[in-house]
Amino acid sequence: MASGSATISSDAIARCFAQLRADGRTAFVPYVTAGHPDIARSVALLQGLQSVGADIVEVGVPFSDPLADGTVIQASSQAALDQGVRFDGVLDVIARAALDIPVVLFSYLNPLMHGGRDCLQQAADAGAHGVLITDLPLGADPEREAWFADGPLDFIRLVAPTTPRARMEQIAHTGRGFVYCISRLGVTGERADLPPELPATAARLREVTELPICIGFGIS
Repeated sequence: MASGSATISSDAIARCFAQLRADGRTAFVPYVTAGHPDIARSVALLQGLQSVGADIVEVGVPFSDPLADGTVIQASSQAALDQGVRFDGVLDVIARAALDIPVVLFSYLNPLMHGGRDCLQQAADAGAHGVLITDLPLGADPEREAWFADGPLDFIRLVAPTTPRARMEQIAHTGRGFVYCISRLGVTGERADLPPELPATAARLREVTELPICIGFGIS
């Protein structure tokens, strides 16, 4: 596997948010399914997003059963799988893009387990800086959670609108990089508006962590 950008250290996400804070800006963090519509064009898409001002990019790992995702990501994931894109292909996309901004792997647990024990280091070598696992809630599998937490990538945790304050604090304490705040229950996808309770959810989360907070799901 070719190495990706060598210009960003392992604290890339923290440094990115520090600069955003100094500039008084919020982060633009778009998502791309690796390998859709094909390897070459997903590489070009990532490079294009960087060129138009993305601060961080999420690179989705294709999976056959993406239960948290809506129809758009389901379709893009299946299209990538149909072309034979697996974990190695995702790393190839990241390495070939060679971005100067942080890259976060956005994945379900299963594809990374199939990637083997060295997959996190391989991802870091390719140019990834963080990993977010959509189906590994706090306490579900302590051994695997520890594997991610002790690995070379920032382990980014998720909280939901229904997460109690005390559990939010526990979740944030086990993560690095930023906390992903799910804007609403349900699957990913376009929405006409933001839920009215979102500011209160973000405020509760801010009370328990100094980590940056990114809002996702239904952000159009």
